[in-house]
Amino acid sequence: MKNDNEKDDIEMVPDEESDGGNPAASLKKLREKLKACQKEKDEYLAGWQRAKADLINYKREVETNKGELAKFANENLMRDLLSVLDSFDMAFMNKETWESVPEGWRKGVEYIHTQFLTVLRENNLEQINPFGEAFDPARHEPVETVLTDEKSKDHTVVEVLQRGYVFHGKVIRPARVHIAEFQHKE
Repeated sequence: MKNDNEKDDIEMVPDEESDGGNPAASLKKLREKLKACQKEKDEYLAGWQRAKADLINYKREVETNKGELAKFANENLMRDLLSVLDSFDMAFMNKETWESVPEGWRKGVEYIHTQFLTVLRENNLEQINPFGEAFDPARHEPVETVLTDEKSKDHTVVEVLQRGYVFHGKVIRPARVHIAEFQHKE
């Protein structure tokens, strides 16, 4: 039961007496009201469709951001592991000392190194070892220039002091290198 303050959502069709007995005028008013309702419905529908599309786009963006965040969440861990790789490199660089270590122990350490590299590679960490490549300031950190009389070696990496690393396509440590610089002889 409705109280006096509540109104019906639907207005009653005016009868012929309230419209001066003109059914055509009543029909015209009803058509106008139907048009207004149709227009309002279309506006609500368009707004709802926009809101739904915005929500879908927002969800897609959140998923993309989550993926990017997850991808680079391990970047600091990878940076920390680089010192372990540097230690392996230093151990392997000193050939004389490395050869003096018992062969079984050497093979075990080399196997661990290979496993370690495989795990890092599977997690999208790649080494930059640019020996002989053209110098690229985005991937290489120049430490020293070395003069050369070969024009073809100008601005190329002639020595790699420390390997660089790329994680998911982003350089997290540039390779430290010596670069050749052509010196014209007169």
